Amino acid sequence: MTDAAQKEVNQKVVSLKKEAVELSAHAREEIDALLGHFPADQKKSALLGALNVVQHENKGFLTEELMEAVADYLALAKIEVYEVASFYSMYELKPVARNNVAICTNICCMLMGSQSIVDHVEKKLDIKIGESTDDGRIYLKKEEECLAACAGGPMMQVNHVYYENLTPEKVDEILDALE
Repeated sequence: MTDAAQKEVNQKVVSLKKEAVELSAHAREEIDALLGHFPADQKKSALLGALNVVQHENKGFLTEELMEAVADYLALAKIEVYEVASFYSMYELKPVARNNVAICTNICCMLMGSQSIVDHVEKKLDIKIGESTDDGRIYLKKEEECLAACAGGPMMQVNHVYYENLTPEKVDEILDALE
């Protein structure tokens, strides 16, 4: 390889390297509070909460750099953090709209009419499950297996708040109030 070609390759490698990201003071404070609930040698126990904090600060999604920063802060292997973030449906790994709407479609809610709620929301917002509205206001999360509110089905979670015993009219009120 010529010197010029090697230089070009090196420049590309440098441009591909990601800048290290530091957690904000607020995120560190929140994570430290979470860590206080667990034995000092069990930092991984705070991982779910730490990812929630960081995702919330980052407009609703996690970047690879933020996951690495969480791994470093909790002294975990980066792969441990990636595995958790990619496994749980509460974490988004790409940008989504400002408001996160998840409609439970598990068997209990399905038997109580959740599919009609899904259909209503898709029609009202002119999007499908897994999409965001063009104005960036609402993200309709991919199918949610269970939100653990079976007695109140059909139900949905909007920005971590549960709404139960839904009707199309109740859904309209909730969605229309979102900014």
